[in-house]
Amino acid sequence: MKPLGNIRVVDAATLFAGPMAATYLGDFGADVVKVEHPRRGDPARGHGQAKDGIGLWWKMLARNKRVTAVDFSAPEGQEVALRMLADADVLIENFRPGTLERWNLSPERLWEANPRLVIARVTGFGQEGPMSGRPGFGTLAEAMSGFAAMTGEPDGPPTLPPLALADGIAALAVAYAVMVALQAREQTGRGQVVDLAIIEPILTVLGPQITAFHALGTVPQRTGNRSSSNAPRNIYRTRDGRWLAISTSAQSVAERVVRLVGRPDLVDEPWFASGRSRAEHADELDAAVGGWIAERDAEEVIDAFEQAQAAIAPIYDVRDISTDPQYAALGSIVHIPDEELGTVAMQNVPFRLSETPGEIRWAGPPMGAHSEEVLGGLGYTPGDIARLRAAGVVA
Repeated sequence: MKPLGNIRVVDAATLFAGPMAATYLGDFGADVVKVEHPRRGDPARGHGQAKDGIGLWWKMLARNKRVTAVDFSAPEGQEVALRMLADADVLIENFRPGTLERWNLSPERLWEANPRLVIARVTGFGQEGPMSGRPGFGTLAEAMSGFAAMTGEPDGPPTLPPLALADGIAALAVAYAVMVALQAREQTGRGQVVDLAIIEPILTVLGPQITAFHALGTVPQRTGNRSSSNAPRNIYRTRDGRWLAISTSAQSVAERVVRLVGRPDLVDEPWFASGRSRAEHADELDAAVGGWIAERDAEEVIDAFEQAQAAIAPIYDVRDISTDPQYAALGSIVHIPDEELGTVAMQNVPFRLSETPGEIRWAGPPMGAHSEEVLGGLGYTPGDIARLRAAGVVA
């Protein structure tokens, strides 16, 4: 018995934030039906790298989902949608505001058929406001949230992440919001709309920049790999060419680090007493720590830091992650049997529950793999399904 085994989710969103939220729900047993466009499919199928013409990002994003394809813009497709949502618990969609309404699938109409339906609407800029009708992607959220402005070297340009960071953060927020709405439904008996703008969750995780600006007028500046809150905090290169990351957020750790590298005198400096004032002396601290590390190989440095109970980690790429014993102990990577590729490796469920753990049961399926199963469960006969396929309404 999975903790979300009694929840049915219709995932009609595309690309990343909405679909990944549905993935998290499916990992813990929710029956997730992924609905693609019957002629275009989900763009994620063609996003990123592929093996034998099969998108690898899709294999991760659509794991644990039953897949079908329905054109919600067609009248008969709208009828399919109404049947599908009549006994669903959650709809996740990321169409531009007003699109569902144009298709006669407004929340009000859906609630006529199913008052308990939770409708998660995931867009770049939300359902209201002057930018609500614009196309929005995670890149724009990374730009508008302040993330790019505060990322990069001090003398370099603003820097965007090389991955769907804002979408990934938004996906976690959507999954959380859906669970809150489902809990609220237990009290009210009714569903509600979750209005999530991708520009907001990343704004929240960037910390107190808004609070500090309004209280002090400060604007975060780019600091490279340094922090404005503590030092030493940077990456340092070892004698054998490895890069290591160090953090001293805790005062006790900062003291251990400078003692380890032979500069115990720094602990007695008045400015060493807080992370913020240490950050103002980052040049001196980086010279001490970086010089000591540069004279030693990575293994020696890591061992010394561990003995001193100071925080350090190597800079990994995916090859290191795949062979790391800590990730192996956590079971962070799983190998899933797949009918198209034989076996697919991917990140496991991102946390563990002691009594009702999540599980990746299958990787992203081929397009329309479950259409007969899903549509048949809605009362459509094989003849009905064949006719809708011929009309281009389903696939």
